[in-house]
Amino acid sequence: MNKVFLIGNLTRDPELSETSGGVSVCHFAIAVNRSYTSSDGERQTDFFNVTAWRGLADTIARYVKKGSKVAVSGSVQIRNYEDNQGNRRTAVDVIAQDVEFLTTKTQGGDDFYDTPAPSGTSAPAKKKPQLESFDDDGDIPF
Repeated sequence: MNKVFLIGNLTRDPELSETSGGVSVCHFAIAVNRSYTSSDGERQTDFFNVTAWRGLADTIARYVKKGSKVAVSGSVQIRNYEDNQGNRRTAVDVIAQDVEFLTTKTQGGDDFYDTPAPSGTSAPAKKKPQLESFDDDGDIPF
């Protein structure tokens, strides 16, 4: 089984592009703190390159930015390549199957409901859904 779960912060803004076949692909990196500190008291951090495809790629590019905290679940992919000097290299990537956004609006990120309209337009921002009031007359319905 090849499954990985990571929680970390984006180290740069996501980069959205399309394949020649028109499929959306988003590349981003996250910094994940280790659960322990080194002998000098410093917390170690690991950096992971993440790739998301199709609708997930579009959603990530739209709603997160550098510094946003995300939870990523997916699989690890190892690829080999040759660099410009002819040396054989290995790269480890995480292929995202699900990404959950953990940064709230009060922490500096836009949420799904209050996303500002693109510049140059006058479209109003979407409002959060309102709950209807519930009249509880004290009767138990069963």
